[in-house]
Amino acid sequence: MNKDRILDIAAVIAILGALYMAFIFAPEERVMGAVQKIFYFHVASAWLSFFAFFVTFICSIAFLVKDSFTFDDVAASSAEIGLLFCTIVLITGPIWARPAWGVWWTWDPRLTTTTILWFIYMGYLMLRKFIDEPGKRARFAAAVGIIGFLDVPVVYFSIRMWRTIHPNVMQKGGGGLHPDMLKALIFSVIAFTILYFALLSKRTALAVMERRIDALKMSGE
Repeated sequence: MNKDRILDIAAVIAILGALYMAFIFAPEERVMGAVQKIFYFHVASAWLSFFAFFVTFICSIAFLVKDSFTFDDVAASSAEIGLLFCTIVLITGPIWARPAWGVWWTWDPRLTTTTILWFIYMGYLMLRKFIDEPGKRARFAAAVGIIGFLDVPVVYFSIRMWRTIHPNVMQKGGGGLHPDMLKALIFSVIAFTILYFALLSKRTALAVMERRIDALKMSGE
């Protein structure tokens, strides 16, 4: 059995386990009720997007140092996955906020900096579409991938830097979470991380294939 097949099976099992932990194992929150279940996937998606953008950051540096398109392929693939899960964060957040806060959206520091993060990586991917020359595209994208990552710690520490109504569970003891809720959250984060590696493996392989096809087209012109 090859690596991709193992990752696929592990990701499916892990996501099914995360669904069980969130909807059956973890107790229902007394005040918010069933809508609180979004929390497990919202936080896991946020973690995954941070991690994916970190991989883009590291691979962007590696590309500039090594000048190897392998790093550029991984950086671009990881940015796509990160943007996808950052979008899920921005969708699930308001669904939770409406019953919890009484509004769909507020310009809270955590929400605002996350929206800026989304636009940065949307710009990263648009930049890659607008530049045809592979070397120039990779260098410009690497610069954005490095500078853009600076917003990630701003998003993470925004709760501590500014007054905010966004809850903070990333602290010692899980921010007052019930122990079973904390277990479900940790399991969801692990499951989403496995899913990330399964998606990254496939997307990177596709990126390598796309680059080879582009090279063949350019050599035939």
